[in-house]
Amino acid sequence: MKVQKLNYPQFNETLYRTTLFNGLTVNLLPREGFYKTYAVMTTNYGSVDTQFVNSQGKQVDVLAGTAHFLEHKLFEKKDHDAFDVFGEYGADVNAFTSFTKTSFLFSTTQNLSKCLETLLDFVQEPYFSTQTVEKEKGIIGEEISMYDDDADWQLFFGILKNLYPKDPLSVDIAGTKDTIAQIDPQVLYDCYNEYYQPANMDLFVVGGFDLTEVLDVIEADQAKKDFNAFQNTNELPLFLGKSGSDIRTFAEKTLNVTRPKSMIGIKGMQETPQKRAGLKYKLELELGLYLLFGESSLLFQELFQAGIVDDSFNYELEMERGFHFAVISGDTFRFEEMEERIKKTIAHAPEILANSSTELELAKKEFLGQYIQAQNSLESIANGYDGKLFDHATLFDYAELVPQVSLADVCAAIERLFRPQVISTFRVMPATEEK
Repeated sequence: MKVQKLNYPQFNETLYRTTLFNGLTVNLLPREGFYKTYAVMTTNYGSVDTQFVNSQGKQVDVLAGTAHFLEHKLFEKKDHDAFDVFGEYGADVNAFTSFTKTSFLFSTTQNLSKCLETLLDFVQEPYFSTQTVEKEKGIIGEEISMYDDDADWQLFFGILKNLYPKDPLSVDIAGTKDTIAQIDPQVLYDCYNEYYQPANMDLFVVGGFDLTEVLDVIEADQAKKDFNAFQNTNELPLFLGKSGSDIRTFAEKTLNVTRPKSMIGIKGMQETPQKRAGLKYKLELELGLYLLFGESSLLFQELFQAGIVDDSFNYELEMERGFHFAVISGDTFRFEEMEERIKKTIAHAPEILANSSTELELAKKEFLGQYIQAQNSLESIANGYDGKLFDHATLFDYAELVPQVSLADVCAAIERLFRPQVISTFRVMPATEEK
């Protein structure tokens, strides 16, 4: 087994990477002086993966919410629950599903080998029964209802429904009560067998451990298992939302909130660059959005001083396999003024950024400081790894890229995101009592 040694002398870190015989990518980052170890196992499968072609060449349509449902059900086995096993070993365990991936994680200061074996085994040995699947529908149904009442969640998915009305991004990651009602054990096994193959997964372990010992545990565990040939082709990014003509430019809904919430979304209409070029593009966009909408930006300072916004004003960039978009939001009674100023900033972004060389250098120092500070967190290091999306880039690669970004790079990236302008607005408005 060939192990690649990746040195980051600037940060005094060494990452060890290997691909096992079955295709599983393993990243190991031993750190001296740490007692805790954090591990996360991720499959390249999330809520936007709603179709695949099976081994018989037949197209299979995946029900919305299946990836999230699988995440829940993999913990439960015929005679035990993985949560209980980790508890016996003194470890904390959790999982999450996003648009493009599903991750299972644990942290521990003891019994690391047993915890690693348990993680690998419960993820790679599925057990689904009609009884347990039916029981889970009620649990996930309650989770969906909870998010129905979450105003910030509704604001976020409201803008996605506007920007991506015909794409799976417009549907909640957990699905709907109607779609999860149709899930049965066979649906779960079909999707599991398609996506939960080692070649479509990666494992990242960081913390206080012995490299050789951990490698031996992982390799021995995988050697005793048989896997189907990997069929999935989604390592080539799909591209969602190619059309901008079908978006809804405005929508709103009423919820039990005290102040209106408004969000403006900007839809990326071009495919993102591949591998490390994509990582650099993401960093350029993050810096550009910070200069335009961050807490130090002229826009925020003017809106804040005028009493139009408060510290709820925020922006966010999402860039995953197949899509990217930016959102700017705030809670304010003067939402129309805020929206108008945001749209004006978007329209005049090139002129604003052209005179921001000093501000960019300060922003780069702040970003670099944040990346260095994040290296103190085992969770940030492991969760910051996006697998094949940016050619196996890590948090350390982000930090090394920061000094390389120029003002011209930032201007070009923002221009690429903002042109053509595909913008939408979504509001969550307070309910008014009927008189």
